[in-house]
Amino acid sequence: MAAAEIDNSKYFVREIEKNNGCVLRMKQCYIGDVGCVVWDAAIVLAKYLETKTFYDMSIGVNVWSGRTVVELGAGTGVVGLMAATLGAHVIVTDLEDLQSLLNVNIQENQTLIQSGSISAKVLKWGEDVSELLPPPHYIIMADCIYYEQSIGPLVETLKQLSGPETSIICCYEQRTEGVNPEVENKFFELLQRNFIYETIPSDKQDPEFSSPDIHILHIRRKD
Repeated sequence: MAAAEIDNSKYFVREIEKNNGCVLRMKQCYIGDVGCVVWDAAIVLAKYLETKTFYDMSIGVNVWSGRTVVELGAGTGVVGLMAATLGAHVIVTDLEDLQSLLNVNIQENQTLIQSGSISAKVLKWGEDVSELLPPPHYIIMADCIYYEQSIGPLVETLKQLSGPETSIICCYEQRTEGVNPEVENKFFELLQRNFIYETIPSDKQDPEFSSPDIHILHIRRKD
């Protein structure tokens, strides 16, 4: 999409500052579904990718450099964009109606991507993932555990897309109202059939961008 075609009246911008001082400028839609805005869990996960677990240039550590990453339920694309700016080769995925927003944000932040790359593809959970194979090094997902009817297809996609070496990083906001606890329980029940997971303690997360209600999991396939 050419810059001249972007209708800025549709969007409002949220800025996320990286540790190096550069700023991701994320366009969000005034009108749209849940994928059209940057949720807190996405920012927590994006900033987690910059923590010393993965990225510490003072000692020459950059886990993301050259790694392949697929983001599920990318929404605005902020987490995938963060990974791309850190040197990963990223495919951000979501439903058809979010592709234009993803591409606008990729275009808006392209100058921050040096050695990495990023592109957007349509993916409906539970459907064919062959275009995204071979399995990536990382699958990342933020706030994807909310619709009861999507939990089964989401876990099925994780099974189809991951390999024995794939690390899945999942960040979600724990919500106590309505059906949310049941949805979370169903996710973990299905997940544990094929995967093991650990919760990342808050002291391993970004010191500013973390919350007791927002959890980060590292997930792997069972042997």
